[in-house]
Amino acid sequence: MALFLKEEDVRNVVTMQMAVDAVEEVMKEHALGLSINLPRERTRIRKGALHILQGAVESHGVFGYKAYTSTREGNRFLVYLYNSTRGNLEAIIEANYMGMLRTGAANGVAAKWMSRGNAAVAGMFGAGWQAGGQLEALCCVRKIRQARVLDPNGEKLREFCRRNEKNLGIEVRACETPEEVISGSDVITTITTSNRPLFPHDLVAEGVHINAAGSNALIRSELDEKTVRKADVVAVDARDVAARECGDLLPLLEKGRIHWGSVAELGEIITGRAPGRSSDGDITIFESHGMGVQDLAIGARVLARAREEGLGTDLPLGA
Repeated sequence: MALFLKEEDVRNVVTMQMAVDAVEEVMKEHALGLSINLPRERTRIRKGALHILQGAVESHGVFGYKAYTSTREGNRFLVYLYNSTRGNLEAIIEANYMGMLRTGAANGVAAKWMSRGNAAVAGMFGAGWQAGGQLEALCCVRKIRQARVLDPNGEKLREFCRRNEKNLGIEVRACETPEEVISGSDVITTITTSNRPLFPHDLVAEGVHINAAGSNALIRSELDEKTVRKADVVAVDARDVAARECGDLLPLLEKGRIHWGSVAELGEIITGRAPGRSSDGDITIFESHGMGVQDLAIGARVLARAREEGLGTDLPLGA
């Protein structure tokens, strides 16, 4: 029978390290042709939208999809896992928290493979729901000692700093300007819904790694064109996904100022099929948009742990 896992069940078994390990493994498999990912499909109406990410992960014997809706009431996330041998439904998983971890984990993996090994200071633009996962994932892969955060909502920013100082055991400083965030930061993360660049290119120093996670539509842009052109390495999670969604890269591609041949996939860097950072002075950028196989890889681990712990509710289907 299929298992239904609520958000509280997921929280009881998943960790950020689990998510980082799952994403790193599946990105490697994707580069080797051992997983299948389809770009996100969106169905939009005036009052809302349905978004679907699907794929297959052979190492876990699953295929399936994440479906989420966005309306004025908010977002609702579900992951559906099917046994790829028998075809039966294995699980339906509420995936708001799991999705937040997945988004952070993807950028954590990118930082592991693309930032300097001694990176210790994180600069962050955004202090919302997703930002906490971004910072926690960085702390999983690098010895972060300080984070500098900017958000236009002062109350939310102060609460973010207090909560993450307590949870992560590092200094988390509220900033008032982009200069404060970037100056001295080793890794810069953008996790906003901005439709214009968050900082000018001349603030970006040699050796910095940038995780850009918010520009998932043509109307959104967190980095200016000169910042992208300044980078020694630009990577995405998947080129076919980025070709639909990356507001930071698509204008440059359209103008011919960069081309897809110069844009690596993260899995290619992990497997050595594409060059990553070659020196401490390189500027590197990872544009993250999310892949269904990342959700499936984490979901498979969550399901296995939940069964071990006896969590979840049996559903009258999936036999």
